[in-house]
Amino acid sequence: MAYILVVDDEKNIVKGIEFSLKQDGMEVDVAYDGEEALELATKNEYDLIILDVMLPKMEGTEVCQRIREFSVVPIVMVTAKGDDMDKIMGLEYGADDYITKPFNILEVKARIKAILRRAVKPAPAPKVHTLNVRDITIDTQSRRVFVLEQEISLTAKEYDLLEFLVKNSGRVYTREQLLMQLWGENTGDARTVDVHVRRLREKIEENPSDPKYIYTKWGVGYYFR
Repeated sequence: MAYILVVDDEKNIVKGIEFSLKQDGMEVDVAYDGEEALELATKNEYDLIILDVMLPKMEGTEVCQRIREFSVVPIVMVTAKGDDMDKIMGLEYGADDYITKPFNILEVKARIKAILRRAVKPAPAPKVHTLNVRDITIDTQSRRVFVLEQEISLTAKEYDLLEFLVKNSGRVYTREQLLMQLWGENTGDARTVDVHVRRLREKIEENPSDPKYIYTKWGVGYYFR
């Protein structure tokens, strides 16, 4: 049973999401401002957080950034329709995905279930399956990543992107192809991919401005080498 935190200062929206998720058997906590959300995220281990950008007491982007200091829980930001800057800022601060208001609750639930499926950690197996590329080791069973034997903290979406590129090493993917593969969308903002690639480079590359793993094919997309 998934444990979800829903954060929004519009109580009708919170109650609607809470009711719908509980109908699907999920456990739900709610918060109506940023400080309350951060306090709950600190005390509890959620499977996913739905976080509005505009919140009283502490903005959603700051809450997201503070949570990322101690947790890699998947975070879905809720932004105003057409407000691209809110979307990009949310991703910059560590969000995994975003949805825009007004939204259809069926879309919200579909996004949540897709993210939870990708974030599930399989039960331990007798044999650990790993991907080894020079200084990087990826444990695909536990979804853990090590660089020079030092574990690094990746969000669920960052891990998905890294594993996908490694498993398809040498093949160039456009931003649109990566959006479809990892976000399940054939339309969207290509900057979503750019932000995640940049954050991933900052974590695995010795010099992110001169990458040795994730390369840019100018005018096309990205590939792993």
